[in-house]
Amino acid sequence: MKKVLIPTKLDAVAKEMLLDHGGYAVEQCPGEGLIDLAKTHSDAYAFIVRSEKVTEEVLEAFPQLKVIIRAGAGYNTIDIQAARKRGIDVMNTPGANSNAVAEEVVALMLADARHLLPADTSCRQGLWEKAKFMGREITGKTVGIVGLGHIGRLTIKRLSGFDMRIIGYDPMISTDRAAELGVELMSLDDLFSQADYITLHIPENAATKGIINKDLLSKMKKGATLINCARHGVVNHDDLRALKEEKQLRFLNDVYPKDEAGEKPEADIADIMLPHLGASSQEANENAAKMAARILVEFDEKGITSFIVNRDVPEGLDETYGDLAYTLTSMARGLLGCDKRVKLLETSVYGDLAEFSDWLVVPMVTAINSDFDRSLDHKAALTVLQDYGIEYCNRKVDNLKDYGNSITVDLTVESGQEELKSVSIRGTVTENQVIIARINDFEKIYFDPKGHTLVLSFKDRPGVLGIIAAAVAEAGINIDDVRNPHNEKGDCSIAVLKLNQAAPDSLVASLAEKVDAHMAACVFVR
Repeated sequence: MKKVLIPTKLDAVAKEMLLDHGGYAVEQCPGEGLIDLAKTHSDAYAFIVRSEKVTEEVLEAFPQLKVIIRAGAGYNTIDIQAARKRGIDVMNTPGANSNAVAEEVVALMLADARHLLPADTSCRQGLWEKAKFMGREITGKTVGIVGLGHIGRLTIKRLSGFDMRIIGYDPMISTDRAAELGVELMSLDDLFSQADYITLHIPENAATKGIINKDLLSKMKKGATLINCARHGVVNHDDLRALKEEKQLRFLNDVYPKDEAGEKPEADIADIMLPHLGASSQEANENAAKMAARILVEFDEKGITSFIVNRDVPEGLDETYGDLAYTLTSMARGLLGCDKRVKLLETSVYGDLAEFSDWLVVPMVTAINSDFDRSLDHKAALTVLQDYGIEYCNRKVDNLKDYGNSITVDLTVESGQEELKSVSIRGTVTENQVIIARINDFEKIYFDPKGHTLVLSFKDRPGVLGIIAAAVAEAGINIDDVRNPHNEKGDCSIAVLKLNQAAPDSLVASLAEKVDAHMAACVFVR
């Protein structure tokens, strides 16, 4: 009998399901600290938690612990590295709360449009201020959805009855998939200038932190509404503060730096503030509880690992090859343009790496979609590709080509209404270092892709490399390394320059024009 601890007010259905199974002894102790619980339940096999902090100290107090399930998507309160060191698998229940968040967005829109909160207060005071609380209808308006993942797609569905024009931004989703959802894709600039309501459904990371800034906010319609039920850090609140009155913007907020009592930094600019209620519905709590119990049973009985978020690299695989898969895809994405929508991902995995093809698609998907957690398994990665309308093909390879342990990534993106662009990159690992060996038909490049890399391909002729080097130097940028091979026909060359800093877009565009480049980009790979 495996002991499961549930130290939280999770819906009782999780305990009921596990007890009905017969293989578990379940202790649900809401409000009791995990360290205190260790005094009587140190033999626990599994935790099911919500927002409880599972620190290294807690893990040390439960020597028999093997599984931690977060009943929800985020697991930042769990020390997943410390858990991995102890052989403890950490899992989550993504999607269980998504509908609750989508419905909250609609609730916020309606509450604000009809002034429901201040009208309720006024009426309870005995006042009758109908003229003061004249509202507006959301039917027929334009709503912009930034981020078309699971929550974004559910929000579209929930708003469908209001006959709204739905516009969206997500650089990952294909045009065909967006059309199926009834979304008109466009740039962030266009979305912010056209929408009456803008709702955010993006993660907070290096690429998105502060992305909703002065440039975008200044493009909003006068009187438009911004809704943030995503992450606190994606909005630059100082920029919003500076423009709010001038643009008569409305700001509806449910996310903060920390989920705790106390003054909130957005209090002066938020028209509605909620205490992070997005996932707080009875149904979401029940869904998360059911999913947590089911995941535990399937993990124990069937070995299903799809929801593990801290699983190590497969045994027998050097983790540097995961970096290789990520780097090749990042480089391909950068060369084609990170704002372009991915249509097709094709891979060829050579040598002893072939048996790890499934696992290697995970870091590739992470390079395409920063919202995807690299610690999930290949089934989750393939689901993401399918959800976004991206075709995937892992091709059968001919190992007689003697490429050794190497990977080829071919990426195809939508470049225009009907136009597609592709790039093919092959790489390997040498002396524990990721190396790019080929870009399109330019072989034997052999360069380290990490950092800033300027890439230009052009018709071969004397003096072009000098033009490029002179322009880069004039811009005050140092060149750390150069590769300049020809293609097999000998009629085209590629210049690959490792730089000490990013080349500005204006410089890349100027060089592309000067040398009549077929391809020109400055790519940054972490």
